[in-house]
Amino acid sequence: MKNLGIEQQELQLSAWNVKRLSIMAIFIALSAVGALIKIPSPVGTIGMDSAPGFFSALAFGGLTGAIVIAFGHLLTAAVVGFPLTIPVHLYVALQMALWAVAYRWVNEKLGLIPAVIVGIVLNGVVSAFAMLPMMGMGGVLALLPFLVVGATLNVIISAVAYKAIKGSRLI
Repeated sequence: MKNLGIEQQELQLSAWNVKRLSIMAIFIALSAVGALIKIPSPVGTIGMDSAPGFFSALAFGGLTGAIVIAFGHLLTAAVVGFPLTIPVHLYVALQMALWAVAYRWVNEKLGLIPAVIVGIVLNGVVSAFAMLPMMGMGGVLALLPFLVVGATLNVIISAVAYKAIKGSRLI
């Protein structure tokens, strides 16, 4: 009888893992589509790829959002040939993952509007200044307005989509 309980628990965990992987795959695919929608910028890797990751963070958890948004950035960078080099884009993907977790956390603690503000500031402003050692102040200032526009669009799209279906059976 004890083994039946363990088997049932393992089956439930397995079903959850399949569901989570399926959700991540769907939203990574949406990120791939978003990667093809570019915001003109000096680096060419700013696109609409992070909205699915930010949405996933809100709807399905920080870890899920972090994975989706990191893969989304890497897909965007791959589409244009990793113009900042693969190690730099891995660094950016890690940042994006952290921003998704922070976005989720602020939403849980303070609400959606503060989370949107934090998401835009982290993804737009902090990400630009994180490139300071590699690009210098001139590169940061050249990148800043494009990142802020991209961050604003992606974060607001994710927040509106989340607000529209929050509380439904879809999430």
